[in-house]
Amino acid sequence: MVKGIIFDMDGTMIDNMMVHHRAWQKTLAGIGLELTLEEVKEKIHGINEEILKRIFGDRFTPEERRRISAEKEAAYRQIFLPELKLLPGLSGFLDELKSADIPMAIGTAAPRENVNFVMENLDLRSYFTGVFDAQSVSRGKPDPEIFEIAAASMGLAPNECLIFEDSVTGAEAAKRAGARSIIVTTTHEVSEFKHFDNIQQFIQDFMGLELENIL
Repeated sequence: MVKGIIFDMDGTMIDNMMVHHRAWQKTLAGIGLELTLEEVKEKIHGINEEILKRIFGDRFTPEERRRISAEKEAAYRQIFLPELKLLPGLSGFLDELKSADIPMAIGTAAPRENVNFVMENLDLRSYFTGVFDAQSVSRGKPDPEIFEIAAASMGLAPNECLIFEDSVTGAEAAKRAGARSIIVTTTHEVSEFKHFDNIQQFIQDFMGLELENIL
């Protein structure tokens, strides 16, 4: 029986991948690399500082890469603020979970500044017993560590939780944690998850999601 819910954030609670692409486009243009959004989508993936190392080699020092990375995340927040909203149906779903006294936590690989940006601007903090981000763990997804500590914040084992995710690495982390998952198809095709046996269902958003049908 499901006793608690864990949410990933990026792509699961908010649809923000294109915002990241736009922020990268702006940041790279500022250091002399003009890319179309399509080129950004094709070439830019992974950890910020590793992306910069891959593209520019040794042009920038590690400290300069950290600074550019911070500039990119600041650009992301600036671009996203006027557009920031939860996925359709999620606000009501959170209220339903809260009314049913089902504890909730967040386990995301996003930087803490971006997590706080979402939590504060959408006034979400009161819904969650714990909010865990990239700085909360020593091992990122697909390692299950972040879901283990998110479950523990609710006084639960991971296998007592249902995890909402959008990524293949997140689904793998949920599987390694022994938890079932629901995949939000904002960033990946259903076919990419065919080798997982812990996925309960796929959803486009949270509209029409019935609590009694998932617990």
